Amino acid sequence: MISENRVLSATDDPFAGDKRSQDALTDWQGLGRTRPIESNWRRAWRRFRANRVALVALVVLISVFVFALLAPLVSHFTGYTYYTNHLADKLSKPGENGFILGSDGNGRDILTRLAYGGRVSLLVAGLATASLIVIGGLVGSVSGYFGGTIDTILMRSADVLLSIPVLVLLILVSSFFHPAPWELALLIAVVSWPGVSRLVRGEVISLKNREFIEASRVIGASNARIILRHLMPNVIPTIIVWSSLAIPGLILTEATLSYLGLGVQAPQPSWGNMLQESKQFVRQSWTFVFFPGFLIFVTALSAYLVGLGLRDALDPRLND
Repeated sequence: MISENRVLSATDDPFAGDKRSQDALTDWQGLGRTRPIESNWRRAWRRFRANRVALVALVVLISVFVFALLAPLVSHFTGYTYYTNHLADKLSKPGENGFILGSDGNGRDILTRLAYGGRVSLLVAGLATASLIVIGGLVGSVSGYFGGTIDTILMRSADVLLSIPVLVLLILVSSFFHPAPWELALLIAVVSWPGVSRLVRGEVISLKNREFIEASRVIGASNARIILRHLMPNVIPTIIVWSSLAIPGLILTEATLSYLGLGVQAPQPSWGNMLQESKQFVRQSWTFVFFPGFLIFVTALSAYLVGLGLRDALDPRLND
């Protein structure tokens, strides 16, 4: 109860208070005190840190990314390039002839090729994800916002692509020409955008009739401004979660195509074509098979666990 003899001022108002007094109320779980205000992103990071599995997976994923990013430094450290053959030392075991992780069937250093191959695999997955977000986000937002005939045409086109197995379509297209890494990423995006477009469309439909969108229309905001400045920022958390869960699948797609000889071509290494080259030497050198497969497995698993952690951290239903 407020004392009758107390004189209230603008900064003394017990019902409003200032930020300093709110921050001082740290014992928010007891005595009716309130918790200090935190942003949505800060709350999401706090939840993500509490998920130990996702946090460890994030550290592993960053380590793999740094390893691939520092491929020239790895090459300088080992003294080998990813393309130079040393046939006299082929299929060396780890530690033999100066090869830290051994050599492949042409005498090339496996560690150096793993670093450069990681660059290619992560580039394809990252560029394909970005392209999917652009294409699928644009199609889904336009379809959901305008509706009607535009929605029908775009979504029926998406249904046609969804009815075709993506991997089969990629194999068919890749059999006619051998794409470069960036071309392979764009090819994957062109045939895989319907999934994210339907996700974005559903979010836009749920948001387009909200009060803040109506207010934007009243003050004369254009449709493009409403979509880009008001709708898409509210869809970003959903897209982030989808992207983190899609990256493992894209890594495996690139590895599959390269393993089949339809993706990245030698001498440019990728984890997929390293596996393809190693299949004929599986009895002579287990390390040649194990290391690229292990990196594919660890990277895909880590990205998936990070995606699950982000999904839980950004879920508004878990607000406490």
